[in-house]
Amino acid sequence: MVITYRYKFGKSMSIENLERRRFDTLVIGAGGGGLRAALQLAEADTHVAVVSKVFPTRSHTVAAQGGMNAALANVLPDNWHWHMYDTIKGSDYLGDQDAIEYMCRSAAHLVYELEHQGVPFSRMDSGKIYQRPFGGQSQNFGGEQAARTCAAADRTGHAILHTLYQQNIRAKTHFFDEYFAIDLIKDKDGFILGALVLEIETGEPLLIEAKTTLLATGGAGQLFRTNTNAHINTGDGLAMALRSGIPLQDMEFFQFHPTGLAGKGMLITEGARGEGGYLVNKDGERFMERYAPHAKDLASRDVVSRAIAIEVREGRGCGPNADHVMLKLDHLGRDVLYKRLPGICDLSKTFMHIDPAEESIPVFPTAHYTMGGIPTNRYGQVVVPVDQGEESIPGLYAVGECACVSVHGANRLGGNSLLDIVVFGRAAGNDIKKYLKENRHHRQIDEESVEQALVHLNRWDESDGNGSETVYGLRAELQKTMEDYCSVFRTEEILQQGLEKVLELEKRMNNVRITDHSKVFNTARIEAMELENLVDLAVATVKSALERKESRGAHSRMDYPDRDDVSWLKHSLYYKEGHRMDYKPVTLKPISVDSFPPKPRVY
Repeated sequence: MVITYRYKFGKSMSIENLERRRFDTLVIGAGGGGLRAALQLAEADTHVAVVSKVFPTRSHTVAAQGGMNAALANVLPDNWHWHMYDTIKGSDYLGDQDAIEYMCRSAAHLVYELEHQGVPFSRMDSGKIYQRPFGGQSQNFGGEQAARTCAAADRTGHAILHTLYQQNIRAKTHFFDEYFAIDLIKDKDGFILGALVLEIETGEPLLIEAKTTLLATGGAGQLFRTNTNAHINTGDGLAMALRSGIPLQDMEFFQFHPTGLAGKGMLITEGARGEGGYLVNKDGERFMERYAPHAKDLASRDVVSRAIAIEVREGRGCGPNADHVMLKLDHLGRDVLYKRLPGICDLSKTFMHIDPAEESIPVFPTAHYTMGGIPTNRYGQVVVPVDQGEESIPGLYAVGECACVSVHGANRLGGNSLLDIVVFGRAAGNDIKKYLKENRHHRQIDEESVEQALVHLNRWDESDGNGSETVYGLRAELQKTMEDYCSVFRTEEILQQGLEKVLELEKRMNNVRITDHSKVFNTARIEAMELENLVDLAVATVKSALERKESRGAHSRMDYPDRDDVSWLKHSLYYKEGHRMDYKPVTLKPISVDSFPPKPRVY
């Protein structure tokens, strides 16, 4: 088969002269998860390549504000077992308890490790790391509010990402900045052998052969019109896995953060409520006392998001259109706000022209976090179901928001995402080191798999011309469809209509027109491939939500308002081929402690 691929303003090439590079490990994604794994490997003298479609310190980890959970007990009594309980309860009992135990037990060690690597955590007068209260966190298995979230003001992700990047530079990790990953390369035995990537500036493809490949590409918040995510969060790794025949797990569980800037979506950290802020409706009522009498404004995120949506739906919203509620911070005082929440003060003034030390901030739930993803175990290995269990895909790993371990289950606790990427980035790095010792040599590359990836890329080279659809128009329609049909509250009828609409959008992708590459910058092709990825993930999300006939965590069905542990205490698995659904059991057995059996979830 002869494939000619056009790039770089009309120049062409064939598969025979495709540029190739070889590494021990290819990491796709330069956020916290990818960089933590790369650092683990580079320090062990492994030959590591990191591919990122933006400069690494622009990865979305940089936007994480509130902090990273760990039971340090610096402010209030705490231990990892309480943290484990809160995480399982927060997950609405859909989290795998072995992975959750592993994460919570590792947390304190990894915070201290980050501190020693250079993360400038905020300090108390004693010199210890400052910890703030966060939603869904308790002492003594559901007792009084805990203070567990280690913070660097309200720029914790920024501090962690820059530190990890600098440490990788020191360790001589090899970076391919502004490269876009297209497809995984696998052989006929099912081994993953690297990926085909594209240099964004030139459009020139590059084949990176690797003994192991780690997906760390983040979530898919751009599925929704109003979201807290960067424009780069288009679920590229998730879609690459789908195209390789790997199912996606628990895609119906998409977290809406309760406090996005109303009408804009930018994140106002949960740390604002952790510092003492609270929500009010048009009557000035602290309405969370009705929905969560004990935890109030620091209830779990899905609980607060639904409460805000109900307040607005029942006519108690604020503003001329009664379409939001208010976050009150002015009572905390200017000194506290500008010391502990400087980023939030800047954000509010820049985008809303409001000084939170003087006025309340208008907020409304906004799409925030992908709880589902590529199914993995606690070693970061990608696993798929087989008869009587599951098996790992040799050479393939995933960590962070694109992966589903599952430590977040049906609802993620604030402060656990930064912990997740660091814990499982390290775990994947350690397992990859073992794999490389047992698989010292590169396997023969499967040229047919390379050809298939080039054919996929060629599709977007050949779409110039008279197509009736534009990337911009189709993407805007997709985001509005997801917001209208798969948001905070869901019903059978609405989800069925949503599925029909996203399947129609999937068909219309065949008519997408992109501009002639010989005349414009090459990003037109990238945007088309990002849209293709988002469409695949929209179908996965709506289909999974339609099939789950219960309410659990972030998945709230008005026609099935109760949690159903008899029928639905299980993980969903969505396959691209035939839009097929399958299921697998939740792991209720921890590693070393007694399990936490499901019980009513109240705050």
